[in-house]
Amino acid sequence: MTRQVQDAYIVAATRTPVGKAPKGSLRNVRPDDLLVAALRGALAAVPTLDPAAIEDAIIGCAMPEGEQGLNFARMAVLYAGLPSSVGGATVNRFCSSGLNAIAIAADRIRVGEADVMIAGGAESMSMVPMSGNKPSFNARLFESNEHLGIAYGMGITAEKVAAQWRVSREAQDQFALASHQRALAAQGSGAFGDEITPFEIVDRVPDLAKGEVALRRRRMEQDEGPRADTSLEVLGKLKPAFALKGSVTAGNSSQMSDGAGALILVSETALRRFNLTPLARFVSFAVRGVPPEIMGIGPKEAIPAALRSAGLQQDDLSWIELNEAFAAQALAVIDSLGLDRERVNPLGGAIALGHPLGATGAIRAATVIHGLRRRAQRYGMVTMCVGTGMGAAGIFERV
Repeated sequence: MTRQVQDAYIVAATRTPVGKAPKGSLRNVRPDDLLVAALRGALAAVPTLDPAAIEDAIIGCAMPEGEQGLNFARMAVLYAGLPSSVGGATVNRFCSSGLNAIAIAADRIRVGEADVMIAGGAESMSMVPMSGNKPSFNARLFESNEHLGIAYGMGITAEKVAAQWRVSREAQDQFALASHQRALAAQGSGAFGDEITPFEIVDRVPDLAKGEVALRRRRMEQDEGPRADTSLEVLGKLKPAFALKGSVTAGNSSQMSDGAGALILVSETALRRFNLTPLARFVSFAVRGVPPEIMGIGPKEAIPAALRSAGLQQDDLSWIELNEAFAAQALAVIDSLGLDRERVNPLGGAIALGHPLGATGAIRAATVIHGLRRRAQRYGMVTMCVGTGMGAAGIFERV
């Protein structure tokens, strides 16, 4: 039987504030609890939607083990108070996991298999480190040089991109500074207000005199990463972090972070049934591979593919959320494709705002969806490089 393709609409898109890892405000918060907060925030945005109509939740996570193992997507669905009829699946495509989750949820709707879906991502880099708790490479990785790039640390791949695309240290530091400046300006203007669901942090403080543990509650409303005290002089003094004579530093790389994001996607039938107002339409998604040793250049291949699938031109994109895994790779992508820098990360990027791996795609989707609406712009994109040599890109249309 041939299924009729239909549109998938986003009716809610929210995220938690992003905390610095491993010593930030969210360091002791489990990733499934971060996801619960994002899920509840998304549901609160659509009070007329019957939660029982939700069919599944697709949640991205780059390191699905430890506190974010055991299919924590399903666990969080239940902890959030959703009916037990709502499913949950955890998906992993490293840094594009959250965006991939959105694409999977949208596809279920577009082929007519579902009318209401949840998509999102969550990651605690404070609790589950980069590469997980027990990385174990297949020995065939080292049998020849053909696949050796898979074992390279992300910083080394950024150094290789910087060398091949001739991205200078000065350019990287300038890009990093601009990321902080844009993020600080966005925070000051309240630009993230529509997309952030504030998170209540509960600290347990022992009172030895009384023999009690006191509960101290505080409300987190802003991302922790942007730094007002940085400058080109400060960035210029940082030593290379990955290669002795390299140009990639902690200051021009993305921050390790904790956070979660959630979106609710529906069909046109569900829009009418529950009297919902769409924020955006999901347009297209593409993944393309590149050599693992230059994984950061991945968006250069994924962006044109997503545009072709959507029948759009690059100039049709008013807003591009290009994940700043490293300034080196972001600049290489921007220069290779001739992207308009004013349209790329207008509110700052991962160098300032953080990069909670599998959550980033969902978090930045919330940013672009609400940003398009504030500025009355039509098309926006979320794109990122992906470990082991891939790029991903997804396009959204304001409606």
